Amino acid sequence: MQNRSLSGKTALVTGSTSGIGLGIAHALAAQGAHIVLNGFGDAAVIDQMQKDIAQQHGVRTIYSGADMSKATEIEHMMREAATQMGGIDILVNNAGIQHVANVEDFPVERWDAVIAINLSSAFHTSRLALPYMKKNNWGRIINIASVHGLVGSAGKSAYVAAKHGIIGLTKVTALENAQTGITCNAICPGWVLTPLVQKQVDARAHDKSLSQEAAKHELLIEKQPSAEFVTPEQLGELAVFLCSSAASQVRGAAWNMDGGWAAQ
Repeated sequence: MQNRSLSGKTALVTGSTSGIGLGIAHALAAQGAHIVLNGFGDAAVIDQMQKDIAQQHGVRTIYSGADMSKATEIEHMMREAATQMGGIDILVNNAGIQHVANVEDFPVERWDAVIAINLSSAFHTSRLALPYMKKNNWGRIINIASVHGLVGSAGKSAYVAAKHGIIGLTKVTALENAQTGITCNAICPGWVLTPLVQKQVDARAHDKSLSQEAAKHELLIEKQPSAEFVTPEQLGELAVFLCSSAASQVRGAAWNMDGGWAAQ
């Protein structure tokens, strides 16, 4: 319980019932932040997740099942967080989905869904969190972009467009609050072995008759020079740093943690 730098703060992490979001939620809770979880999943599993975070880290947790593609549900989640937790000090916009197809074949409804969840939701949560942060002259907004916010990949037009947009939103939010105690930054992970990526590994293993390990290595080495996955725990520690006083002049950054992907 030593060095709990975020004691008394409340953090909302969207898309935090698995993968990157859950790793970040644990890292912030370890520093004493109360946690608002959000995402889809089995109710009993999520209930246990809440209890585990609360017991392991000695913090309060609540859960919202808000659909991040719907502005009205986001508004309800933010009101509930304010009612139950007082307000949001730390906002981590992590919720995301993926669809792969060439531009001319991309289903319009999938484009709309990716933009809504990966980009528009971060606008809605930010606009609703900022008044409370301004009142206290302290806040941290961390947008989980992707290395695809910095570079492109064929077949991922909606995802790449949304993640580039997230970095633009990050810069504007940072500039608008540059003379306050509120910072806004983006983290740009490379390959992380989330359930979303595991599906791509499984598909590759099936299509090419590869072992899981061979499929993982082949996937990684195409883009990520380290040939190692970034972990949710590593991303969580970076989020903790961005919430610290040491990062008070890190504003509008797009910080890639990508095993060298964008350095090529």
